[in-house]
Order: sequence, then C-alpha cells, then structure tokens
Amino acid sequence: MIEAVIFDVYGTLLQIGERRRPFRNLLKQARSQGRQPRADDARTLMTQNVGLAGAANLFGTQLGNVELATLELDLYAELASVRPYDDALRALESLKRAGLKVALCSNLATPYAIPAMLLLPEFDAYAWSFEVGAIKPEPAIYDHLVKRLDCKASSIAMIGDTLEADVLGPDRLGIHGFHLQRDAISSPERFVSLSEFADYILGHGRSR
Repeated sequence: MIEAVIFDVYGTLLQIGERRRPFRNLLKQARSQGRQPRADDARTLMTQNVGLAGAANLFGTQLGNVELATLELDLYAELASVRPYDDALRALESLKRAGLKVALCSNLATPYAIPAMLLLPEFDAYAWSFEVGAIKPEPAIYDHLVKRLDCKASSIAMIGDTLEADVLGPDRLGIHGFHLQRDAISSPERFVSLSEFADYILGHGRSR
C-alpha cells in the first residue's frame, strides 16, 4: 500500500518559462578564465548551498560588479518565469486529501528552491540536493526522504521526468519509481500527466 509520494520538481511540478541559464553561463566564464571543466562540476554546484556569487568563489571565477549583476538579472528573470504545470496543484491536493504524505526531491542550485516554496503547498518532507549533499540517483538523497517520511521504502512512490534519477534510482532502494513524459503516449511504464498518476495511485497504488 502506497503511503507517501515523492515528486521531482522541475519538469514535473514546475516549468521554467524563460530559460537564461545563469549558472551555466558562470561556468563558461570560468572556462574563459582558464579553469578546465570537470565531470563533477554540476554535482559540486548542486550540493553546495550557494548563490551565484558563492558559486563564482567555489569555482575560482573572478566577476566584476557588472558581470555579476548581469548573471543575477538573468537568474531573477528565470525564477520569475517559473509556473506550476496545470495538473500539479490538483494532483497534490487529491493525494493529500486522501491522507498520503507528499515530499519533494530535486537536484538544483539553491536559488531554484525559492519558486517551489512560494508556488507549491507545504510538503511533509524535502530533499534538496544542496541541503542533503547528494544528488539523484545517489542512494543518500532517497534514503534521506525515507527517514523523514517515516515509511518503508516499499510503501513510497516517486515520479519525475528523468528515467535514471526518478525511476531507476528509487527502484534500487525499493521505492516504486514512475516516469512522467508529458509529450509521450500513455503506457503502463509511464504517465503523461500528474492527474493520471494521482488517479493511478489512488485507484491501484493504495491497494498494492
């Protein structure tokens, strides 16, 4: 029986309307200053509780006031364009009304948590990569939520738009992972909307 549902955030509950990619542009500036890219740069960024200025220091990047202000403006524009998907709030409401616990699990740089806190209802547990110090699909981030939710892994479902991070990673810990593909055709392996997923959990998942 499913007692709790974990949601990915971006691409699942929230969408970015105007992509400016300020952190990616920051890394480009770091390269232009002679810093060689590393395979774990994205992980480093998403497991440290820093904003743009802190990230610049983290990567040893020298930014002038104008350069930093430009990146900050891009970040603000991007965050201001974030909106919930049409089905997100309805799905969350129906699951919470049925008595299920809900949680968030996301790999992101610190500022991107702000829209989730402002636009979405309160959750029973959170696993932000920059707070946990781990990213999906590393086991530690899912284990963090299992403990916070105080449920057995086998009684938890997770849904997101990334196969490895939101389906296969949770599956390896015994969590039931489900794939959200909004532009696909519905099948037993994937859902095309959160409304469809919530109906499934309430109609089938609760009687597993």
